[in-house]
Amino acid sequence: MKIEKFTINGSKNSLEVTDKIFGSKINRKLVSEILYKNIANFKGRKAKTKQKNEIIGSTSKIYAQKGTGNARHASRKAPLFVGGGVAHGPKGENSYQTRKLNKKEKKMGLASIISEKYNLKDVIVFDDFAKSITKTKEMFSFLKKFDATSSILILDTASKEKIGRSLKNIPNIKVSDIANLALYDLVKYKKIIFTETSIKELEKRYI
Repeated sequence: MKIEKFTINGSKNSLEVTDKIFGSKINRKLVSEILYKNIANFKGRKAKTKQKNEIIGSTSKIYAQKGTGNARHASRKAPLFVGGGVAHGPKGENSYQTRKLNKKEKKMGLASIISEKYNLKDVIVFDDFAKSITKTKEMFSFLKKFDATSSILILDTASKEKIGRSLKNIPNIKVSDIANLALYDLVKYKKIIFTETSIKELEKRYI
């Protein structure tokens, strides 16, 4: 299939791309599951309570097993007592397993997100950036012209070196590459911007 490609000056051209990524069937349920896994893995789990075996103190039996008329107890580390361990409390971030995302899920999810964004006209493809842009103001004006002030730019290495510096201080903009592409970011930002080379890298990696 053919999609529109823009030059820095705004003139249009066409680019042949695979419909497996840009014309894929949209699976919203799968995308929802992927986002759930990503958010769950990013979430910090700092809360931690001490278990009975982590309490520092005497392990001696508090009174005789029989003859006192009281219930049977061991040490005061038991959750029943003030200052003892906490039963079934949070155990800190190391005790939680990360939710894994397999390669097939990631491929299908990526194709679904990009296809839907393309249908909504929220995917922009540019020629590789041959000219350096170092000023933030110039780069912001360029993005504003394409209504891309909330976007993720997926750049090839050469383009990243040319314009990466000018994008650092612009809010609601993220710079990435194919190797470090996160599906959560594709949904988070309104526009997805590719360069021609990054499109080829994407097809090579995921097809």
